[in-house]
Amino acid sequence: MRSFKKLAVDGASELMFGKAPTPATCGFGLKVGAGEVYPEINFTLPTMLIDRENWGRVVTEYQEIGDMIVRAAKRLRLPGLMVEFELLPPMTENPGWGAEITNILHLALKRAHEEYGLPGALRVTPTDIRDAERPPVLRSGKQWDLLMESFRQCAGLGADILSIESVGGKEVDDVALMHGDVGGIVFALGILAPRDMEFLWDNILTICSARNVVPGGDSACGFANTAMQLSSQGMLPEVLAAIVRAASVVRSLVAYERGAYGPSKDCAYEGPVIKAITGAPIAMEGKSASCAHFSPVGNVAASMCDLWSNESVQNIRLLSGSAPEAFMELLAYDCRLFNKALEGGTEQSYQKLLVESDVHLSPQALVLSPESTVRIASAIVEEDSHYRMTIAASLEAVYIIRDAAANGSLKLASKELSWLDRIERELLSLPDDEMTLAESMAASYGYLFLPESYGLQPIESIKDGSSR
Repeated sequence: MRSFKKLAVDGASELMFGKAPTPATCGFGLKVGAGEVYPEINFTLPTMLIDRENWGRVVTEYQEIGDMIVRAAKRLRLPGLMVEFELLPPMTENPGWGAEITNILHLALKRAHEEYGLPGALRVTPTDIRDAERPPVLRSGKQWDLLMESFRQCAGLGADILSIESVGGKEVDDVALMHGDVGGIVFALGILAPRDMEFLWDNILTICSARNVVPGGDSACGFANTAMQLSSQGMLPEVLAAIVRAASVVRSLVAYERGAYGPSKDCAYEGPVIKAITGAPIAMEGKSASCAHFSPVGNVAASMCDLWSNESVQNIRLLSGSAPEAFMELLAYDCRLFNKALEGGTEQSYQKLLVESDVHLSPQALVLSPESTVRIASAIVEEDSHYRMTIAASLEAVYIIRDAAANGSLKLASKELSWLDRIERELLSLPDDEMTLAESMAASYGYLFLPESYGLQPIESIKDGSSR
């Protein structure tokens, strides 16, 4: 296991789009983080049933997308392309289905490479189906076996990178979020999730090693992006969503401690902090991902990216053509700007514009700036346990937001300021020992999770069947 005790960069000025301290080469000669930003196109099916009877239609949809990739990448004169295939749940539950689509997309990229030299790679992301039961059984059983078999079969039929949006700890985090319970959030993100990440990623890395596939990291989408969407609907304070974003870094960092080296997943907005700590290249999404979800971080998310993604779009018809092709063009034009700035030596100015357009309007954007990234990353590497790292990251985000509010660069409503005070008090009141917190959380959340799914000994209040 790797331990990161210092940053991979000397300061915020070294965090730049298109440049990573440790670039990653994958697929058909695609070198990510070595001086250029590449599009990462992501797509999904139109509304349709996925079953055996309808499988032929599903295959046809992805064959059309594969043909589009070959045609459009040439038309757009792309210098390189990452393609992400996110499996839908039935495709993970039936591993051969996901592997078949993987092979279709792999052959499309191979054809583009052979016909006109396109550097390209295929990221494959099986769905984490382990939470099909409640409480989730995470380390054994049918869903675990199917998930691992999906990874193996996709790795064998053309995946260049394997990633996942894992769900360990989410069963507690979802409830804690809705109650605004800071202790419950830290319990989920700082104690439960890292334990699941260790077990899960040791298994994924074994598969990657056996098949010579790049381990591309995890995403806290189910945690921090859930908080972001809830805050946009007025169901959570924005400052809480921003603190959750910082807290979520640590559980995603575990994949890199175990041996992943990226490029990270697009929906992992914690990517900049991962890049600062590990040096790995990162995928990000923002304004050009509005087809999938809205966010207050559309430009600042681009400021340190090495891959620029649309998140996901359905394969439907638009006036211009298919939606995936339209979004590939959007990404291509975005990347031309990144790369012209890099080529002309104006990347610092362009990055400043991207950052300044967002950071004064939302605490969620503020915590993703290069300067905030370095502060949060520095707080994390000074601690020795995932639990303490999670608290440190959260507190640093509080201080970043408080500093900006105090100097007037970020305007916060009085209600948000009150929440910021409350969050800080609750973080500072958490016990030094993580098992003390775990025992206190068991009374409220013990009915939601199985201790053995996290390698924990049964906690007394859980054994007794205590619940909310």
